[in-house]
Amino acid sequence: MIDKISPEGEMGLKKIKKTMIEIGIKGRLEQTVTHEMSAARVGSGLVEVFATPMMIALMERTCHESVAPHLDGGQGTVGTLVNVSHLAATPVGMRVWCESELTDVDRRRLVFSVKAYDECGLIGEGTHERFIIDSAKFQEKALSKHA
Repeated sequence: MIDKISPEGEMGLKKIKKTMIEIGIKGRLEQTVTHEMSAARVGSGLVEVFATPMMIALMERTCHESVAPHLDGGQGTVGTLVNVSHLAATPVGMRVWCESELTDVDRRRLVFSVKAYDECGLIGEGTHERFIIDSAKFQEKALSKHA
């Protein structure tokens, strides 16, 4: 459960809104591997197979999108830790998908189990950690680095 101060309500008192993020939320995203997703194209290798950085991006996006409907307006999540193994190569043109499950919630910290598959089986697995943020404040803080 996440505490969030909402605008002033009756008698000028601020209300605390609770965001309920519960263990067990699942996500699934699917895509077809393109040349732009290959190790040769992204610079992580010389071969035309699904690049590890692209698999990780799919895992992060799956986790992010799985909890987004459960957040309050103005909130988002950012990835802070990825611990995955890339177990098998996938050629360009094959379908891949990621399945995620939220396994731990500690205030703003969210931990997911992630698994990636292609048409032949498991290609990657591990854990991913995200934090719930106030998107505007987070962006403002990042932009302040220019100052």
